[in-house]
Amino acid sequence: MKRVITYGTFDLFHEGHYNILKRAKELGDYLIVGVTSENYDKSRGKLNVQQSLVDRIENVKKSGFADKIIVEEYEGQKIEDIKKYKANTFVIGSDWEGKFDYLKEYCNVVYLERTRGVSSTKLRNEKRGIIKLGCVGTGRIAKRMCRESKYVSGISFDYIYDRKIDNAIKFAEDNDMTFHTNNYDEFLDKVDAVYIAIPHPYHYEFTKKALLKGKHVLCEKPITLKKKETKELYSLAKKNKVVLYEAIKTAYAPGFKRLIAIAKSGLIGEIRDVDATFTKLINDYNLREYDKEQGGGSVNELSTYPLIAIVKLLGCRYKNLSFNSFKGPNGVDIYTKIYLSYPNSVATASVGIGVKKEGELIISGTRGYIYVPAPWWKTEYFEARFEDQKNNQRYFFKFDEDGLRYELSEFLNSIIGKNPNISLSEEESITISEIIEKFNSKEK
Repeated sequence: MKRVITYGTFDLFHEGHYNILKRAKELGDYLIVGVTSENYDKSRGKLNVQQSLVDRIENVKKSGFADKIIVEEYEGQKIEDIKKYKANTFVIGSDWEGKFDYLKEYCNVVYLERTRGVSSTKLRNEKRGIIKLGCVGTGRIAKRMCRESKYVSGISFDYIYDRKIDNAIKFAEDNDMTFHTNNYDEFLDKVDAVYIAIPHPYHYEFTKKALLKGKHVLCEKPITLKKKETKELYSLAKKNKVVLYEAIKTAYAPGFKRLIAIAKSGLIGEIRDVDATFTKLINDYNLREYDKEQGGGSVNELSTYPLIAIVKLLGCRYKNLSFNSFKGPNGVDIYTKIYLSYPNSVATASVGIGVKKEGELIISGTRGYIYVPAPWWKTEYFEARFEDQKNNQRYFFKFDEDGLRYELSEFLNSIIGKNPNISLSEEESITISEIIEKFNSKEK
């Protein structure tokens, strides 16, 4: 008897799930299906699973293809299951190509081409539909979002727009997407929601058009480079009853949210100073980050990260604002220090694309301080430190891969009506745009 084994979450059971089980069964005489447990999904960074384990097992059972259903509960279980059930072939979707090659030591490994164009689901209802998410832009961050979207249940990330059709075609092929175009209107007609991942100066135009067409928008940071434009976009979103999120991934990370809560709890007393740094060396002057026309420069590129920490901790109503910068050969700022003062506190944000500095966050209070080592924007660990070191406390959190799945999960939850955006407020987005605009006005 030829035994085949496969695994999956099988949330919101759809045509793609049905087809992969059907094709897996055709490869042998007996099909074993592993359904992931809630705890295992969380441990591997799978977010927003909407159905219970019992419901997901029932989905698989109803397909009629599984001869045996097991529960996957921990990393490394696949090897044990293959041995235990004497499986000859391991089957998984082609979007995981190469990831399970280590199993070839134990059985044949087959990557099945996934079903393209899944737009409806079996066992689907109005409240739990799959959101069709389209991507605008084919750059580095768009590629990372494609990878991260696999870990968020309830999204079909299969649509790509780029003004250059060759870029759109290649991106679709590389990322196994179903639809590509260089016609933005045609693109918007295909999707429920849009992820904007193009250079900063074009965010306003593309976001506005999507909102006017009734599409939900997740826009890369900074959402715009001008306060007035950011305010207008949020107003349009409310008017058209759609969701608008700014994609500052740090704001949605579990560790960062806990950091803010602890810092503001009074543990370190009254917060008097926030010092946040984010720098990265970019040595290719031909890249977008060094192009003024594409919104290049340290402040435009990186300041949203330290500024979100500052406005979260000290608020949006600063009294004074100033900047000190060094410029590079292309005329953009390669390193800038931003100084903010509040009635009872001060803050400094340091950003650089041509100068390197320790990327730490220090929150200073009247009783102690919190130290977050680099890279603090991927908050996994921080310490609360006090005069008496015996009182020091350490905190650890999980931050999966690029962390884009956290913002994507919250964005999806807002769309389906589970909760509003509590991680990044409209006022905070507007304040960050205002600070960036003041810097750019100063540079002219």
